[in-house]
Amino acid sequence: MTTTATGPLAGLLVADFSRVLAGPYATMLLADLGADVVKVEGPQGDETRTWMPPVRGDVSTYYLGVNRGKRSIALDLREEADAAVARELAARADVVIENFKPGGLAKYGLDYAAVSAANPGSVYASISGFGSGEGRHVPGYDLMVQAISGLMSLTGDPDGPPYRAGISVFDVMAGNHAVIGILAALRHRDATGEGQHVEVNLLSSALTGLVNHSSAYAAGGVVPYRMGNAHPSVFPYEPLPTADNDLIVAAANDGQFRRLCEVLDLPDVPDDPRFARNADRTKNREELRPLLEERLKTRGADEWFDALTKVGVPCGPINTIDGGFAMAERFGLDPVVEVGDGDRAVPTTRHPIRFSATPAAYRLPPPELDEHGAELRAWLTEAAND
Repeated sequence: MTTTATGPLAGLLVADFSRVLAGPYATMLLADLGADVVKVEGPQGDETRTWMPPVRGDVSTYYLGVNRGKRSIALDLREEADAAVARELAARADVVIENFKPGGLAKYGLDYAAVSAANPGSVYASISGFGSGEGRHVPGYDLMVQAISGLMSLTGDPDGPPYRAGISVFDVMAGNHAVIGILAALRHRDATGEGQHVEVNLLSSALTGLVNHSSAYAAGGVVPYRMGNAHPSVFPYEPLPTADNDLIVAAANDGQFRRLCEVLDLPDVPDDPRFARNADRTKNREELRPLLEERLKTRGADEWFDALTKVGVPCGPINTIDGGFAMAERFGLDPVVEVGDGDRAVPTTRHPIRFSATPAAYRLPPPELDEHGAELRAWLTEAAND
């Protein structure tokens, strides 16, 4: 079966046995870059098809957001005929990706051992919540990992309850890590002809993704706790009130702080021993904050944003998502692209990476369940009989 794909991954076939978010996000990114992604769904389809509202027409926008560029085939792996089609797909694929419970595909002959035996050059990527060892039987949902990893202990007001992040941050992070692992394994395969098993789990993605907080514990023996919107090691690095809305101010070094004070007409503050260095400002933040707030309250957030960014002081208004898209438009980032034609056209968020020679492309709208099932079954049956 041929495709008209372009891009750095054109010619790669990806058998996508994943569902919900981490895996589908990863395979969408691969599809944008030219890979031919075949989304294998159960008879009822990916769960996110029914995660609504919000909707576009009668389709969940959640599903639409992570499934462009793919072809769908519905297979009931409990039926041997369908399992055989799935095995043939895996045998032909350059990449197989799945997020079943570890070991869950073995009974269908679709685990790594079986697939690699039939297809030694395949890159087989598994995404789980807690790995394939002692945590293999624990269901892996992002909210659980936000709690278990410690993220929720870092999120929220110091005197209030812990909060989850507003998105499934570790699903997205694990999806990105899966893409990194797949691309690295493909490079190894290109050099040696050998495929391999790439394993990603949400908890490991979370712990590396907690970065400075993870290091505070691992290297310093310090257990961080939530500080609201404040930063434990830098000040000012938080929202501050203006005449209308709050403004994030992130003057993270001495030069930025001096320029901030110049624009705020606080010429003596940078040379005050209490505020001269970042460590001083962090220690004496309760004395410094009111000085900054008094000046910031004389103008609105957007006005301060323009004035401060002109001199290189990092800052930004706290927008709702529509404001975020508007800011991206202002900066020429063209954040929305349309995929599909006519009634199937869907506005979607642009791929985050730009390439000078092999740009991302948006060839197919998010597929309807089993939309490409007939053609894929015919191709795989023909391939199996060759």
